[in-house]
Amino acid sequence: MAPKRKKLFESTPAVKKSKTAITSRAAIPSVADLNFSSDSKTENGDMWNFKVASWNVNGIRAWAEKNGHSYIPAENPDIICLQETKCDEKNIPENVKINGYNMFWNSADKGGYSGTAIYSKVEPIKVTKGLGIKKHDNEGRVITAEFEKFYFVTTYVPNSGQGLVRLDYRVSEWDVDFHDYLVGLEREKPVILCGDLNVSYLDIDIANPKSNQKSAGFTKEERESFGKLLNKSFVDSFRHLYPTKTGMYSYWSYMGNARSKNVGWRLDYCMVSSSLKPAICDSVMRKDVMGSDHCPVVLFLHL
Repeated sequence: MAPKRKKLFESTPAVKKSKTAITSRAAIPSVADLNFSSDSKTENGDMWNFKVASWNVNGIRAWAEKNGHSYIPAENPDIICLQETKCDEKNIPENVKINGYNMFWNSADKGGYSGTAIYSKVEPIKVTKGLGIKKHDNEGRVITAEFEKFYFVTTYVPNSGQGLVRLDYRVSEWDVDFHDYLVGLEREKPVILCGDLNVSYLDIDIANPKSNQKSAGFTKEERESFGKLLNKSFVDSFRHLYPTKTGMYSYWSYMGNARSKNVGWRLDYCMVSSSLKPAICDSVMRKDVMGSDHCPVVLFLHL
């Protein structure tokens, strides 16, 4: 049974499970058959009362056609963020506008590319799109929602690309400015950061580390840059709880039956300011949820 929520985020009841399979143009397992319940607690024994989720949907229109949006009421998070929406706000499909959520979109200037979204049960105090730096803000990669006790940030970090053509921009410009932005927020309130960070930090975060040393998302430069964020007092919630767990990924290529073989990468993260580390109850990957080449990642907190 889900714990009673605090007033800051009073959740609607979780959707009852149904035996009826969801049908779609691309047949996928029904979320109605999956169990999203949790009795997780903090190290001090406090039951979770707040849940956030993050999912790179790899195109929100295609995701909707696969009934990916049915996951949101089934998981019933207080906040969920999406990456790679690839859609202007005016063209967002009606069926992804979920009742009970305030929705915020940041689209790229270039159509069909990048983009982020936040769904929140409680209306934020303020929502900011981008970093406030022109060279970074035309691809819809960041949304910040301010709440009473914390900032919630979602991001879709730039991929270094084929041939690592954007590696220098990624680590020397984007990462530097984004990390500084997070540190600036943290001076005011704790930060919850969720999204596709486009890096597998440890060897155990990728199925084939030896053959991917020069692949985007696993270069020495990207991993070292991510390490700098950890050194700025941000906590990778999953590795905080499961420092040696293997075979846990959030992305699988569509090629070579990678997902069925679990040949994947852990690219998606739920991170928190170190001051929120005692609030962490659990951090999970919903690998059985289909609809994208990524799966949702979920963080349970006691706030």
